[in-house]
Amino acid sequence: MALRLQQTVKYLILSLFTFLSIYPVFLMITSSFKTKQEITTHPLGLPSSFSLDNYKEVWEKVHFSEYFVNSLYITAISVILVLLVSSMAAFYVARYSFRWNGMVLFFFMLGLMLPMKLAISPLYMMMLKLGLLDTHLALMIVYVAGHISFAVFVFYGFFRTLPKDLDQSARIDGCNDFQVYYKIVLPLMRPALATVSIVDSIGIWNDFFYPLIFIKSTELGTIPLGMLTLFGEYDTDWNLLFCGLTLSSLPLIIAFLFASRQFIEGMTTGAVK
Repeated sequence: MALRLQQTVKYLILSLFTFLSIYPVFLMITSSFKTKQEITTHPLGLPSSFSLDNYKEVWEKVHFSEYFVNSLYITAISVILVLLVSSMAAFYVARYSFRWNGMVLFFFMLGLMLPMKLAISPLYMMMLKLGLLDTHLALMIVYVAGHISFAVFVFYGFFRTLPKDLDQSARIDGCNDFQVYYKIVLPLMRPALATVSIVDSIGIWNDFFYPLIFIKSTELGTIPLGMLTLFGEYDTDWNLLFCGLTLSSLPLIIAFLFASRQFIEGMTTGAVK
């Protein structure tokens, strides 16, 4: 009896936290179908009709398609580069012993301690001298440099859990160092890859600071910059703003649903095989 009561209380608490987590998303989606007047008069109620007029307007008025493509392009290229560079760096540091092994790892860990936003002035001057201001390449460089440290930290811990007998067996079969990484280790990295991909994608996709600094052209802007146009000096189009937020959240929600199993496994078990 006591065990059943304990389980009931546990599920009630979990249901409460689930509701608190999901309700803001539900409210955002329902508000995207409301008119501006309905949001003001009935902010927590359901819309009177489920029309796509708001979505059509935000797609045309804010040029959301351009911002969406820009954000998708920048996020995809940046995450791929982070996964490629950091996984190879962590593999080398974790699987090979050399004199400066600890110093190299400490160098990567410094990125977790020192936020890049403190160096925004030198970064801006560097991009200016390189002629990269108002380009997507400037954002990609900053994002890759800023997210490598976290990725190396995750991958290094993952590689330490894998027995080195796998490497030795592969080398006996004729694999070189890169083939060991590509054919043996990489297929086992799916939980770690999913974890880093989702965490970095969220950070890059939702970033507002760096596009505001480095991007000046409207056609090169990202979704957070596009949402800024909906905030007026004296008034705000809340219905269009909720539409934009809903559209910008869909790719991340879909990506998490597809990779949720690997993500949870990577976060909880550290990808121990």
